[in-house]
Amino acid sequence: MTDSDTNDGDTDRERVSVPDEVELPRLLDFYELQTEDQTRIHEFYDNLRDGRLTTTQCRDCDELHFPPRIVCPECTGDDLEYVDLPHEGELFAFSEVRGGAPLGLSEHEVPFVVAAVDLGPVTLSARIDDASYGDLEIGDPVSLKVVEIDGPTDEERVFYRFEPQ
Repeated sequence: MTDSDTNDGDTDRERVSVPDEVELPRLLDFYELQTEDQTRIHEFYDNLRDGRLTTTQCRDCDELHFPPRIVCPECTGDDLEYVDLPHEGELFAFSEVRGGAPLGLSEHEVPFVVAAVDLGPVTLSARIDDASYGDLEIGDPVSLKVVEIDGPTDEERVFYRFEPQ
């Protein structure tokens, strides 16, 4: 829908409207495809689907990596195995997103909390569900929450988040 509008000067400008809802194109999908055909870390997602948070550890140098890798960044070896991570940790740092959520993250109604979560062996970033910024303090205990991802693909996908204990 367009209208013609006159601004302060003599120039006419066309007015356009923005739709209430935009279908998310695949290029703006922030969650990767998770099958063996699409990613070499599919085992991470398979484990997550089963309720296990895992990552890779190098069998050559014992280095633990998060996110999971296919080559060890320490020794460049490729003999990696999946190991379990704790499902409970504590807030190392956190912030609140109040605006500017990326296009397509419609489930992220602002405000929402993002955090660095210390699991002991690794510290990872994650969304914190079921809490507002004012409810949280550094050191608060949190536990794993696996969520299903809806999106512009027909594939079943999952991802991890945390929630206060």
